[in-house]
Amino acid sequence: MLRSQAFTLALLCIATAAQGEVVDKTASGFLTVHEATVTAPSAIVYAAFVTDVGRWWNPEHTYSNDAANLSIDARPGGCFCEKLANGGGVQHMTVVYMTPGQAVRMAGGLGPLQGSGLAGSMTWTFSPAASGTKVAISYSVGGYMRGGFDTMAPAVDFVVGDQLSRFKNFVETGKPVR
Repeated sequence: MLRSQAFTLALLCIATAAQGEVVDKTASGFLTVHEATVTAPSAIVYAAFVTDVGRWWNPEHTYSNDAANLSIDARPGGCFCEKLANGGGVQHMTVVYMTPGQAVRMAGGLGPLQGSGLAGSMTWTFSPAASGTKVAISYSVGGYMRGGFDTMAPAVDFVVGDQLSRFKNFVETGKPVR
């Protein structure tokens, strides 16, 4: 009994680290929103987002299987890019708006969304909170996707939540996974 209680407690800790959900889903798109409080000052949290993406992003959600190949050029027109072998690369998203220390908005489709007729807008915001910094992510995706969004929306929601949990853990502990 003690073992199952510990397992349940671990799941609750993981689930509350970054809260989020698909808040809207239609035949033509979806919106997922996640937020978490990171116990660090906003300047440190923002800097970790733009300079250390290769240290906290889940390598399972890269083309190269190595998050160290990722970078964010945090300026309008800048690239959230990934280096690939033999001089190849992937432009995951393009920075379209930024307020240093407060917000970064990127346009594009992550992973399998890139191959469909979709437009996406992902906004990361950083604001002071009583115990550190509130980090919020909204990712809206719309357009045409073969088969619709019924299975894709929850999968994307999971990936976005995973990235936020890993980011929070990285800033707080130096490791993306506890």
